[in-house]
Amino acid sequence: MTTTAPTQTLVIEREMQYPPEKIWRALTESPLIEQWLMKNDFQPVVDHRFSLRADWGSVDCQVLTVEPDKILSYSWVAYGLATVVTFTLTPTGGGTRVRMEQSGFRSDQDANYKGATYGWQSFLGSLERVAGGLN
Repeated sequence: MTTTAPTQTLVIEREMQYPPEKIWRALTESPLIEQWLMKNDFQPVVDHRFSLRADWGSVDCQVLTVEPDKILSYSWVAYGLATVVTFTLTPTGGGTRVRMEQSGFRSDQDANYKGATYGWQSFLGSLERVAGGLN
């Protein structure tokens, strides 16, 4: 019998004053992703493999779910970390609730979890800025 060690999930929710369509564009158009996250070769196609690149290295990813204007998820693999990032967009009266979930942090990856908590707060602020600049 095999047992799986428990994992942690990071969840950050933020209300953005823009419609889901604008947030979706910022999440799925490669030049826009570069403005708020990292350089990339992303395509919103299930099973598409892509990388996110920064000065410190790169993240290997694969698109898992694409439901336009609603849900986007992809694997996030780098430096021993193998997690899944999921964005869920929910329309609200004043815009969109953006829920970012990164799941799969092992119990020995507390430093990664804390780093991701800090990083995603910053990335989501940039995502909101990019979405706000769209026509």
